[in-house]
Amino acid sequence: MIAPVPYLLFPGSAEEALTFYLDVFGGELSLHTYAEFGRHDGPGDAIAHGELSGPVRLGGADAGADDDGVQMNGMFLSLLGAADAATLTRWFAQLSDGGRVISPLEKRPWGDSDGTLVDRYGIRWLIGFQPEE
Repeated sequence: MIAPVPYLLFPGSAEEALTFYLDVFGGELSLHTYAEFGRHDGPGDAIAHGELSGPVRLGGADAGADDDGVQMNGMFLSLLGAADAATLTRWFAQLSDGGRVISPLEKRPWGDSDGTLVDRYGIRWLIGFQPEE
């Protein structure tokens, strides 16, 4: 099945951010600089392309001279039911470290648990799970 993979442009912090997501989600991370790709539309040591593969897939780069960095209004990256409850609870805690919890991860009146946060890089996350049988 083909699914969209979020690709985030960071304001000079792509390597730091993608490494943070590697620490949270695990998997494998590949990073390539503008110089490595022979590109001149950004600083040579900046990240032109990064890709996290594993339980959560993300792509990212440092924003070029004509691009804006991360701005997330009116959307979340959703991890609803993406793993078991313990894993999603751990991811919520790790992502919120240095960020801001909008709504705590807790059981809702309809029986599911969810919560929302903005991580330290300005990325908005919706994380939740249904009760385990």
